[in-house]
Amino acid sequence: MTVEATTERVLRLLELLQRRPVWTATELAAELAVTDRSVRRDIERLRALGYPVQATAGVGGGYQLGAGTRLPPLLLDDAEAIATAVSLRVASGGTVAGTGEAALRVLAKLDQVMPPRLRSKVRAVHTATDTLVAPGAEIDPDILLTLAKACRDTVRARFGYTTMRGDAGTRTVEPVRMVATSHRWYLMAWDVDRDDWRTFRLDRMHDVTATTWRFHPREHPDPVAYVQESVTASPYRHTARVRVHASADRVAAYVPPQAARVTPETDEQPGTGERCLLVSGGDDLDLIALHLGRLPFDSEILGPPELRDAAGRLARRLSGMAAAPDRDA
Repeated sequence: MTVEATTERVLRLLELLQRRPVWTATELAAELAVTDRSVRRDIERLRALGYPVQATAGVGGGYQLGAGTRLPPLLLDDAEAIATAVSLRVASGGTVAGTGEAALRVLAKLDQVMPPRLRSKVRAVHTATDTLVAPGAEIDPDILLTLAKACRDTVRARFGYTTMRGDAGTRTVEPVRMVATSHRWYLMAWDVDRDDWRTFRLDRMHDVTATTWRFHPREHPDPVAYVQESVTASPYRHTARVRVHASADRVAAYVPPQAARVTPETDEQPGTGERCLLVSGGDDLDLIALHLGRLPFDSEILGPPELRDAAGRLARRLSGMAAAPDRDA
């Protein structure tokens, strides 16, 4: 085997070790299409390069990438390298919002191999730095990191949680994915006690821990679509359905994804032009009508009927404001 092929295989081995916490020699050999003996030789090559690969015997044991006395080189792809630079700048303001899933993968890798003395320096910089950022819920980076690892390692997470109604309690979940909007982070997870899928806001969590209870991933909805539906309709008293006479792409440019779901109409008839369906939730129908009125497109309210009444009240008030003032007044 050529030196190039061996190097490529060792890099592939490093990538596998960074993907999840524990691998057996047999699993690694199957992934790399080599023998167990070749895996052991490649492990020694990584150790010689400074990667702290640890071996544990017995049931549940195997190879894992641990923390060392110095920070070895990391294997990062282009997206992760870019996300690192962005994350460092944003994290200096006390928030990690806006950097996306790639940034969380990098943070998980860094934390896995970073010596304690470097972790303390990173936290010292974080606590001593402030910056002006866009309005939004500030998230503790430790919460993001803990949940990112729980998602990656398929272990249950436990945390205290306060609902929108103010109810507080402890939740035990099987986490699947975190979803970031322009202002908030959400976790999609299977709620063990409620035996159903749930969406949790990270800024309402506290005392977040990852347990050692491993679970088998179950079939789940698309995380982005599920979170969007949860935050735009489910928690609210009213759900507005509006047909907008414009393409979904044009309407989406005016509506944040956390505010509404915008989908193309599938039953368009010839001559009607492009249309889309907008679904949004809210507790105040007058406020929903106001936001809909700001869209620069013609639209029809499909429901609920009370929203049409709110739109009528708004139209009458605006007509009164636009009328010419009484000259005798």
